[in-house]
Amino acid sequence: MKRRPHFQIFKPLPPLAFFGFTTASFVILLALWSLLSYMEWVNPVFLPTPLAVLTHLFEQLGTQAYWGDIGISILRVSAGFTLACVIGIPLGILAGTFKAGEAFIEPPMEFIRYMPAVAFIPLIMVWAGIGEWAKILLIFIGCFFQLVLMVADLTRQVSKDLLQASFTLGAGRWKAVETVLIPAIRPGLMNTLRLILGWAWTYLVVAELVAASSGLGYDIMKAQRFLNTEQIFVGIIVIGLLGLISDRIFAFLNKRLFPWT
Repeated sequence: MKRRPHFQIFKPLPPLAFFGFTTASFVILLALWSLLSYMEWVNPVFLPTPLAVLTHLFEQLGTQAYWGDIGISILRVSAGFTLACVIGIPLGILAGTFKAGEAFIEPPMEFIRYMPAVAFIPLIMVWAGIGEWAKILLIFIGCFFQLVLMVADLTRQVSKDLLQASFTLGAGRWKAVETVLIPAIRPGLMNTLRLILGWAWTYLVVAELVAASSGLGYDIMKAQRFLNTEQIFVGIIVIGLLGLISDRIFAFLNKRLFPWT
């Protein structure tokens, strides 16, 4: 039986074919959306047409206030994500490298990561008030515990032979961590951070529920009160585009910094 060349397990696609499949997926989604909205099979109040959403998007991008909302949302996501990385990566390396660190760090992380970040909103408002720190902390909580566990698991995958070779050459424990273990995990760490940054964007709308008066999530929630579905779609699309751009930046850096992967 003749095999289909584009559906062989793990076989890479030619760039043109990959682009074709990617384009087809978006065309199918747009066609389905157009069919449901233009034929009014779904009430236009609940599902506006693509043209109405596109028109509203350009109207919003033409205002300074909307660019301000985009900027403050990027700042909140970046701050929460960066704080999670600064604290979480060292803890993950510690938990993955030493069994004592694993025993001390991982059990509470495993326990807390199953708690929904939304449940922390009342506590965050008590601890940090209703200012910017409250929103940053919620994004931090949504990213931190998962990041620690993923970095720990990534650290444990480093070849023991590499570490033994460094010990044979005279390296001590911390020198082996610095010169062998950390460089070995950097390509995988970049992919992990891509995933965590994606989660940070998903927590944005929840974070901006905390007494916010600006931001993309606030715009979405405000539009929901008045059934302004065009604005809701615009907010969702802009958040998706910002997340995609940040993901592509990480992918580009990973390819440039670690081309052997």
